[in-house]
Amino acid sequence: MKNFKFNKLNFFLFISFFLSINFSLIAQEGYNPQKNYEFAKKWRFGGGLGLGFGSGYTDIMIAPSAIYQFNEYFAAGVGLQGSYINSKDRGYYYSDIKQYQSWIYGGSLIALANPIPLLQLSAELEQLRVNNTYTYRNADKWDNNFWNTALFLGIGYHNGPVTIGIRYNVLYKEKDMVYGSAYMPFVRIYF
Repeated sequence: MKNFKFNKLNFFLFISFFLSINFSLIAQEGYNPQKNYEFAKKWRFGGGLGLGFGSGYTDIMIAPSAIYQFNEYFAAGVGLQGSYINSKDRGYYYSDIKQYQSWIYGGSLIALANPIPLLQLSAELEQLRVNNTYTYRNADKWDNNFWNTALFLGIGYHNGPVTIGIRYNVLYKEKDMVYGSAYMPFVRIYF
């Protein structure tokens, strides 16, 4: 079982490597210094990194992304996401659960619009594979594996490479088990 989870991480890293190689090959196709420069300067890269540690708790998340800036008003791109959560013996809150582990990985498509320089509107379609394992105090285990689709519509204050705002998951369901709320604040940075 441990090798299976390790392979998920390898798969996520392979996809990240594959996308970075493809972006490099696209940029080099048909060598024309001026054309390649114009193409390359329209790509912007960013993403997210999250780390959380506590007593018996670990949360690690990585989410690289790339967008192509078509003009000053519109950009679109792709992103990857992978996260690992491990929570051990959290006491009364989880009552009979001794350990909880979760592997989440997937991708997203994002579109960004800037109708005015300080305002950014966004739409992001996200598809995630969720693999949860619950280990109970009596040594029983329960696996809960599923796909989760989210469609986020967002609005934010945009200044330079940074956007701060809030997004709403229009496909959110209360039994979601991935996000605790339909609303989610964000900080987005693209260089």
